Amino acid sequence: MDYTALDQSGMWSSNIDQLKAQNVTQAEVSQIAKLKQSGASDDLCVALFKAARDHHHDFSSGDSAVNLSRAGYSDQQILEMAHSDQIDILSGDAVMLKLMGLSNLTVQAVMSRRMQGLPTLTSEQIGRLKNTAMPEKQILEVVNQGLSNDQAEALITKREALRNHSHTDFVRVRGRKPR
Repeated sequence: MDYTALDQSGMWSSNIDQLKAQNVTQAEVSQIAKLKQSGASDDLCVALFKAARDHHHDFSSGDSAVNLSRAGYSDQQILEMAHSDQIDILSGDAVMLKLMGLSNLTVQAVMSRRMQGLPTLTSEQIGRLKNTAMPEKQILEVVNQGLSNDQAEALITKREALRNHSHTDFVRVRGRKPR
């Protein structure tokens, strides 16, 4: 096994020894090295590796963790997703929610519902609601209602129709009056 990538990424030798004791594979070494090179701490790298092994599979979520970190998620939030064994599933939507400009409270509520397996809106649906000028507080209320996909689509379609037809009333334009 070649551990040079971990050594070159700046990982402490004691942490490399921990990984060696867990029989890390070469593919996992490259994922951990990628994560470490992106600026992740040794503790996060080892914790993510252990979380994957606790779920009886190899660690292959380096890219997902890097994307979450770059989107502004804390190590603790990344670990919560890893401990739920859904980091790869949730990372795309989690990054998208941050890019939409939603507050941390709203993003946390959406991610928490997803990790618990509760029905919630997709990031696309939330974006469409945001485009209809729905305030974030109301979006959070809709998320907490746990609407089904059909109910959410009906609400979004109604709001989009109202937006598209607003200010389209007939207005009589009068020209200059003759003298």
